[in-house]
Amino acid sequence: MKNTLGIILFVFVLYGCTQVNSNNSKPIGEPREGAELLSSAESKIPARELQYYLDRVKVSLDSLFGKTHINGSILVAKHGQIIYEYYNGYCNPREKKDTITPSTSFHLASISKTFTGMAILRLAEEGKLDIDDTVSKYLVGFPCAGVTIRTLLNHRSGIPKYDHYMENMGWDKRRLVTNQDVLDFLIARHKEIPIARPDRGFSYSNTNYALLALIIEKVSGMTYGDYLKKTFFEPLGMNDSYVFALGDTGRYLSSYRYNGRPYKFDYLDLVYGDKNVYSTVRDLLKWDQALRSDTFFSKQSLDAAYMPYSWEKPGTHNYGLGWRMYCLKNGKKLIYHNGWWHGNRTAFYRLLDEDVTIIALCNNDAKRIYAVKEIADIFGDYMQRREHPVDDYAAARRANRQHNVQAAVILKKNTPPPVLTGKK
Repeated sequence: MKNTLGIILFVFVLYGCTQVNSNNSKPIGEPREGAELLSSAESKIPARELQYYLDRVKVSLDSLFGKTHINGSILVAKHGQIIYEYYNGYCNPREKKDTITPSTSFHLASISKTFTGMAILRLAEEGKLDIDDTVSKYLVGFPCAGVTIRTLLNHRSGIPKYDHYMENMGWDKRRLVTNQDVLDFLIARHKEIPIARPDRGFSYSNTNYALLALIIEKVSGMTYGDYLKKTFFEPLGMNDSYVFALGDTGRYLSSYRYNGRPYKFDYLDLVYGDKNVYSTVRDLLKWDQALRSDTFFSKQSLDAAYMPYSWEKPGTHNYGLGWRMYCLKNGKKLIYHNGWWHGNRTAFYRLLDEDVTIIALCNNDAKRIYAVKEIADIFGDYMQRREHPVDDYAAARRANRQHNVQAAVILKKNTPPPVLTGKK
């Protein structure tokens, strides 16, 4: 580190964090040098404030994780500056081979959906598609009338999970499933699949994002992996991020059960869009920071992405376009996405008001990893753990409708490019 405050940061972290090995249950790991790689040349956080946050994060993690062993990475940042980093364990925890480092890429599982969703919005910004177009306009033979790109994005298409019905309906598990297989199976067997009417309710489904990946390929003329690489990974310097393909079997990070037993590569492991992006906590911080700038995406796109679309049931939980969110009683909104695929458990929390990022990735099926969201209360009033009472819910819903109307007006007035109404 070249600047004085950067040195102070490193000394604080070195002093405050204690090392653990893979057999130690303490969640606090050895700090890694080089946090300035994701920071600006000058610190945005005063030294005393930085120390305060560091102390609080350490105490919180110790309290939250107790004796849980996390084989993975944790990062907490504010204003893009890393406050706390943690790397613990091995790429192969069973054989204790290859220590996990800042460049170890983890399977992001459903955090991958944030890239798929934003890729669709980028194509909409460029006028190459309209998210209110029907899916059948882009995917030949698509059998579900009334399903639009928007209802795929916000999980209101009514199409259930391919990873459930393909297995239950007799897919030969000796054959690896591709995204095209997901579409072809839906076309061939749609009369047997319990498909609901579109836009009648929220139903989280990996099928939606596997289909969105095909739309990205159709519109862009590139593979999904190449599109993300050219559009996001390379421009943002996300050098340790990629989309898994069969050619990556020699380098990808395997996943394990909590007892150390490995998950085997299976027939669903090739499908992407809903999963299969690999990345690091530092690369995800770069992604987070790009999404906080109106220069990488338009404000209209970001407003659309973070707008809650499902209010059928009272509660704080909602979904935008590729993003989960807590819409809290106090008016605050926490944008996030979690993930799970085999032993890969991932958490990505974004406090937009405070410009804080909380990321946790593991490959040893540590379910407790999702508890990192509780760190949000160090920076703001988020983890209220209360659902809206009926009277408050009605008011919240009215406020949300007003917000949606205002956002729609903004989207129509600001051209080019109008995210929700862009045409070719």
